[in-house]
Amino acid sequence: MLMLILNVVYVLVAIAMIALILLQRGAGAAAGSGFGAGASGTVFGARGASNFLSKSTKWLAVVFFGISLFMAWYASHSARPAQQQSLGLMGEAAQPAAPATGAPAPGEMPALPAAPAATEVPSAQPAAPAPAPADSGTVPQPQQPGETAPPAQ
Repeated sequence: MLMLILNVVYVLVAIAMIALILLQRGAGAAAGSGFGAGASGTVFGARGASNFLSKSTKWLAVVFFGISLFMAWYASHSARPAQQQSLGLMGEAAQPAAPATGAPAPGEMPALPAAPAATEVPSAQPAAPAPAPADSGTVPQPQQPGETAPPAQ
């Protein structure tokens, strides 16, 4: 509730500061007084608005910065630490599992599995024979594209 009230006051102070800054005369506005826009045409009296507007702007700026600093301090000190969220299955996967008996410790290389037992059944088909070496002792030449292979003797 406090932050809501401070935010509303903060916005109102900002709008008031903008309005007061726009109402003030600039440095070159004094040159216009020589053409008939003298002290008689001012809203705030013969002395002008410089004292009233500048003092009001100064105090609004002090209030604006004070509220800014307080809201920043309040937000940083009232922040609660993030609560642990339930991640479901992802949370279970992220948890390290308890090592089973015989399992390697975390960070340790697992051992290679034992060699398979000699109880494997040999395949029923014989292995294909290796190609016989050429008797002529010549090295076969690679074929060019579009060329047919010579007949085998």
